[in-house]
Formats: sequence, C-alpha cells, structure tokens
Amino acid sequence: MHVPSWRLLSVTPVASLILLAGCGNASGPDGGSGSATQASQSPVSSSAIPVVASTSVYGDVVEQIGGGEVEVTSIITSPDQDPHSYEASTRDQLALSEAEVVVQNGGGYDEFIDRMLRTSDNTSAEVVDAVEVSGKTAPPDGELNEHVWYDFPTMGRVAERIAAALGSIAPSDADTFTRNAEDFKAGLRSLEEKEAGVDADHGGEPVAVTEPVPLYLTEACGLVDRTPDEFSEAVEEGHDVSPAVLQETLDLFTGDPDDRVEVLVYNEQTTGPQTERVEQAARDAGVPVVPVTETLPDGEDYLGWMNANVDALAGALDR
Repeated sequence: MHVPSWRLLSVTPVASLILLAGCGNASGPDGGSGSATQASQSPVSSSAIPVVASTSVYGDVVEQIGGGEVEVTSIITSPDQDPHSYEASTRDQLALSEAEVVVQNGGGYDEFIDRMLRTSDNTSAEVVDAVEVSGKTAPPDGELNEHVWYDFPTMGRVAERIAAALGSIAPSDADTFTRNAEDFKAGLRSLEEKEAGVDADHGGEPVAVTEPVPLYLTEACGLVDRTPDEFSEAVEEGHDVSPAVLQETLDLFTGDPDDRVEVLVYNEQTTGPQTERVEQAARDAGVPVVPVTETLPDGEDYLGWMNANVDALAGALDR
C-alpha cells in the first residue's frame, strides 16, 4: 500500500500549524473570507492519498474513483461562496501543502487554486485541470464557458486523469482506480442517453438561462439558448444589466407567443433583483423554472445530482 512520506514524519512546524489552525475559527489569521474546507467523511485507510479539490463537485468525483484510498479536502462546499472571488485561508494553504493530487476546474473559475500553487513549496503535486482536460477554448467571438462539470464527456476524461494520477502514486491500487473510473463513466453514459432522449423529444426548442452555468447540459439536450449574451454575462460577472437588455430578457416570457421560451434555467446560487425579476416574469407567464447550482447539494453525489438536473429539465419540457 502507498504510504505518503509526510505521514512518516514526526510533528513538523507545518503539522503544528495545522493543529493550531484546527483550533481556531474558519476565517484564519490571514484575514481571508473564511475556508469552506471539508475533509472526506468516508472511511479511509491509514495510507490514504491526500487530495485537494477546488470544489465539492470535484471532491466527490475523486472519492468515487479513489474510495478508501484517498483523503479528500474540498475547499468550496458552500453555495454561499463564489469560487471566482474566493480568498484562500491559511487552512486551505496548509491542506494544499500536503496534497499529492490537486483537482481544479480551471479556466479562471477557481483561480485561488492557481494562486496557492504559485506560492506553495509543494511542487510535486499532480494537478488535474478540468478545462485543460476538456480541450475547450473560447470561441473567436466570445468567452469560454468554464462550467465544464455540466459537460459529461469532459467529466469522463477528468475521471480518467484522476485515476491515472492516483495510480501513479499508488501503483498497487491502479487497477482499482481504473475500474472505479469506468464505473463512473458508465453513469455518465447513462446521463448522455437521457440527454439524447430530451433532444429527440424537444430538440430545437428555445430556453433562457440566468447564467452560462448549465449551457453544456442544455446544448447537449438540443435546446437553443435565447438569452441575450449581455444579460447572462453581466449576471455571472456581478454587474448590473442595462434597462434595455433587461427588457429584452423579460420579453422572452411576456412578448410575442412565437418568440417565448419553454423553460427558464435559473442559477439559484447567484440571485439579485434583476434575476429575481426575470424569475417572477417566467412564473407569471406560466414558464417552468428549473433551478441549478454550482456546488453539490447536501447529501448528494455528482451522478445523482446530475440525474436530478436532467430529469427536472425533461419534466419541465414535457409539461
């Protein structure tokens, strides 16, 4: 079994800092916004590979593949925290200093991981970047949609990379990691079949979103996003929407019946007066609202969460 070298050491200054950090509050002495760091709750072996994941989404995928042979610390676990603006705490930095594998979304979504890696003495950790793995790039006339955990083919490749990274550290468990990744990919294929079913029934139908978060899912379902780019991009970046763009968005629910959308997919983790007004306009017009989130709901795993999202979208379209 793999025994990380750091587990063989006596209490070092770094370990002492970990103990002290564990006794303090979540904000940490660096004045950061507070850590959402959460270790895996599943039973782990005494030689478990320490892994840091930027969000609970990737932390769960690592647990699915690594099982009891990984000890996962997911930094963003709360829907109240925005990965774009998150400031890492001392506790986060200490966790990363011990990690042998780091899994991040990339694409500018979780830049706090890049900042920690640049300043960390830990230069040997294997880094899995989901956007890099995806091969996706920004279109010539737009911005990259970095929310690749809603793209199931990408998540299959991420699972393969995680299994390879863990297997390089613990070769005796490599076959187990590979099998677990294949099981995970089988669940993803089932999701892709569901998406194909939605496409067969509703391909070409128009939808609206409050942010680009679910667009990989809606596109795979054959749906056409009618949201003005200026609206969804402004909401994602935390900017106000101009009155003209807001009215253009509201018209998707209240305007000409031939131009109305069938569903509003609503990121319930990023709300404000303008998105709430759009949501109310949809409800007043009888347009179903499908909520989505960026982090795992409590008590759910990735595959269960995504199955619920696809089912909710299909149900709204079938109404």
